[in-house]
Amino acid sequence: MGEQFAFEEKQYLGRDMTWVSVRLILALFCFVAYYLNIDHIVSSQLFFITGVGILFVSILMLYMISYRTLVQDHKLTLSGLWTTSLVKIDLRSIAKVEVKPYNTFIFNNPVYNLHKNGKIRFYSGGKNAVWLTDLDGLIYVIGSQRPNELATAIQAAKS
Repeated sequence: MGEQFAFEEKQYLGRDMTWVSVRLILALFCFVAYYLNIDHIVSSQLFFITGVGILFVSILMLYMISYRTLVQDHKLTLSGLWTTSLVKIDLRSIAKVEVKPYNTFIFNNPVYNLHKNGKIRFYSGGKNAVWLTDLDGLIYVIGSQRPNELATAIQAAKS
């Protein structure tokens, strides 16, 4: 029933603070535009409805799991949203484990199993990521809110 994992983390889709800020500023703009409408015409209610809709979607996204990271028995398992495939990485084939910044950009979009420039990326939030290099030279970049704990769990599960 209650399986033990060396590491378990759930990344939520709507909890990245930069995108939360963008959505809140957009909703605030809608409410200010609704309030400042001098003529109070009926179409100004669209601003109010849009602002409430943005807040509602933001609250819903706070509880949507983007992906789940598990470290257990010489494997790293990443399971994503509804229709995404399950990714299992054999930790015995990992040559190097590093904790480095995910990216130099301020805004980073959530990605799951993105193959680009010889790297496979998994990211939902956080500044740092765990960079795994396997024996074939393929690089996995796994974003995490707790990258040091993830790297320690991977090192422990490797040996």
